[in-house]
Amino acid sequence: MMQEAISAHQSISDYVRRRETCRAGMTLFPGMSRMCGVDLSAEERMEVDCNQGDPTIDSIEDCVGDVKDMRLEAEAVVNDVLFAVAEMYVSQMLNNTLDVAYINVKTREGNRYCLELSEAGLRVVGYQFDQVNENLSSQYHETVYSLLDSLSPGYREAFGNALLQRLERLKQNGQ
Repeated sequence: MMQEAISAHQSISDYVRRRETCRAGMTLFPGMSRMCGVDLSAEERMEVDCNQGDPTIDSIEDCVGDVKDMRLEAEAVVNDVLFAVAEMYVSQMLNNTLDVAYINVKTREGNRYCLELSEAGLRVVGYQFDQVNENLSSQYHETVYSLLDSLSPGYREAFGNALLQRLERLKQNGQ
């Protein structure tokens, strides 16, 4: 069962990675609303991927442009994987800006991390909540899934179990 979960997780991770890579070869974060301007029609370049029902978006200016506000991206990241970690939230103590946001995460193993989210990706910047160690040089990850997968076996297990449950529900519903 665990091997099936790991295999399913790897398949989903591959799918997510492919889905996040646009035609021009640029890689995006989950939920990021950047459209590539290369090899796209004028209509596609004008498209804005903005959830109009999202109460955190005050105006169209929050969605238009090359990159969305990283503070909004950080909230989306947290909401996406909160089920698979012990605790996760956007830092209120550190200075979150349009270009960079900080996320505190406590893994199921009890390890605490401060993550930086920027256009370059996600990386660990501290080993306590709301702590940025300027001397720490950690690897950037394209997705929160990849980063958590490298930090937490408990995340991998929770993600795999959630995936199996979804697949079983689909199978029961005949889809």
